[in-house]
Amino acid sequence: MSYAIIRNDKLTRVDAQGSYIHNDRRSKGHSNKDIDPTRTHLNFWCKKNELTYIKEFDKMKKEYDLKGTIRSNSNIMCEMMITSDNAFFNKIGLEETKRYFKESYKFVCNYKNLGEKYIVSAAVHLDETTPHMHLVYIPVIHTKDKEGKDIDKICCRDFWKGRDSYRQLQNAFHKYITSKGFYLERGLPVEETGAKHEKIEDLKKLTNFENTKKVLDNIKLELPETPNINDIKLIKLNREKVENEIIKPKDDKIMELYQENLKLHNELSKQVNLVNKAEKYQKERDFILADNRELHNQVNNIKAEYKEKEFDIEWKYKSKIKSLEKENNHLHKIIDKFYETVDKFIIWICHKFGIDESKELVRNFEKETHSFIDPVKQLKYEKKEVEFDIEL
Repeated sequence: MSYAIIRNDKLTRVDAQGSYIHNDRRSKGHSNKDIDPTRTHLNFWCKKNELTYIKEFDKMKKEYDLKGTIRSNSNIMCEMMITSDNAFFNKIGLEETKRYFKESYKFVCNYKNLGEKYIVSAAVHLDETTPHMHLVYIPVIHTKDKEGKDIDKICCRDFWKGRDSYRQLQNAFHKYITSKGFYLERGLPVEETGAKHEKIEDLKKLTNFENTKKVLDNIKLELPETPNINDIKLIKLNREKVENEIIKPKDDKIMELYQENLKLHNELSKQVNLVNKAEKYQKERDFILADNRELHNQVNNIKAEYKEKEFDIEWKYKSKIKSLEKENNHLHKIIDKFYETVDKFIIWICHKFGIDESKELVRNFEKETHSFIDPVKQLKYEKKEVEFDIEL
């Protein structure tokens, strides 16, 4: 009997970038040997992301006003992997396989009242050994703030609150999917199997570790030769000799093989851990490079924008200065003309009324009215008057 399989994994920003590259087939050279590029066109989405997972997250957080404290190492998304085994998918055929994943997608949308709008992507891979779906979502809980207002909050810990949260997920998924006509067994609880939950990508590496088979093929299990029955008769069933010559050599050989296999297991574990670390560092490197490229583009855009603004401001100031210079020249001409006209007027007044000296007339006018014909002198005089009043 086949099993209904659903697994959940938590993703940081770095993890999300790696999942995006794998799920959307963004890598040119796939490290996963299970991927058959000639079948990639068969893959489909129950929900297609328009941007990278990280950009989709930032967009949704702003658009839906999602609350919650997000740190650099926070789990900002989760990824469910939903599948069964090849025997099940071969039996139901392609169309029912597609329906299986579409129904699974509906289940996740409604699980814990999540909502389809918080699904980032749901990619179904048919180009690997076993059909499966990678469903990436933001773990949003519907709660209230301190003032009692309804809010949507990003909190992976509260979304999966409780020690049996994954057991509840598997029970609910099995009940739902069987109600849709897919007859599958519910997977055995971890308490019975003793299995350790691994990340999805780690499980793939462990089950497809290429060097394991090569090493195991080269192991030679040699048991000591079994003594001929006649030799045993010659010993006359001497118990001590039987133990020393037959049983003990076999026990020693078995122990020796056990120790060799134990060393082999340890060595393979080291290799798997090394692959895990290498992939983690590669994900971090890809994320940093992508982030740097984006930052570089932003800097170039800002430089171009400010260069354009600098040109506009410089042009406006030059234009303003030119206008002021023109206006200043015009004012100078007006003032010069005013001085000339005043001089003519004074001479005309003196001539008209028979005054001999025009300068004497000007002095009398300035003395009696405390006003100067020369505006510069007048301004200086008024300034002194103001300063004198302030001192008093």
